[in-house]
Amino acid sequence: MSSYESFAKVYDTFMSNVPYDKWITYIKKIWKKFDLQPKLILDLACGTGNMSYRLAKDGYEMLGVDLSEDMLEEAMEKNALLPCDAKPVLYLNQDMREFELYGTIDCVLCLCDSINYIVEPDDLLQVFRLVNNYLEPGGLFIFDINTIYKFKYILADNSYGETTENAAYTWENYYDESENINEFYTNFFIENETGSYDRYEECHYEKGYTVNKIKELLDKAGFVFEAVFDDNTFDPPHENSERLYFVAREHGKGADGVSHVFDNIR
Repeated sequence: MSSYESFAKVYDTFMSNVPYDKWITYIKKIWKKFDLQPKLILDLACGTGNMSYRLAKDGYEMLGVDLSEDMLEEAMEKNALLPCDAKPVLYLNQDMREFELYGTIDCVLCLCDSINYIVEPDDLLQVFRLVNNYLEPGGLFIFDINTIYKFKYILADNSYGETTENAAYTWENYYDESENINEFYTNFFIENETGSYDRYEECHYEKGYTVNKIKELLDKAGFVFEAVFDDNTFDPPHENSERLYFVAREHGKGADGVSHVFDNIR
């Protein structure tokens, strides 16, 4: 997995069209639909903290985990923008395949197709097991994925680009149908203090998973599968779905499960 080292500097600029507020509204509807009133939430693969920050501003207590130190530096700056009665987000620099917490939480979110970055099914099973381990009994795991349809027919072997006042990027996309692996090669041009531009390049990989494979791995990890929905709806997936949301519930952990020791930050 790439750590988005260079992209972190301009991530929020190039992701300004992402409907974070719409996602927040949708997540709250999922909580209501599945009868969850979370207090402590983990934003797994939180990036620059756009979801963590918004939820913290709404009064939720947030943890954020991400592999990239650079992305977390951007995220931590948002804590200064929180209202004085909101608790700052606690950010942890960890790999989602190996993350460790000090107790259980009410809900885990993993959004913006971060699950697709786990390209080995065994690694994804490990992520699911860790999430299940740290969830309170009956807690929810909510995540989204890019679909195989999107990789194959929308992104495909296309190229993209965008420019802003002080940065630009190019994106060359390649999809390997035999392995269900989507590769995108990016070049970033970022203005420096002298007015010239520094060039950075990164290569990222995402894997396409079927609904059945996700359900199989969730079951192996001890989850109860609750639902899968088409993007920002409560409709079932269809053949042209580009993004899917999954909802799974922790099941089977007794009262003597992982002890809850977050009371000191509540």
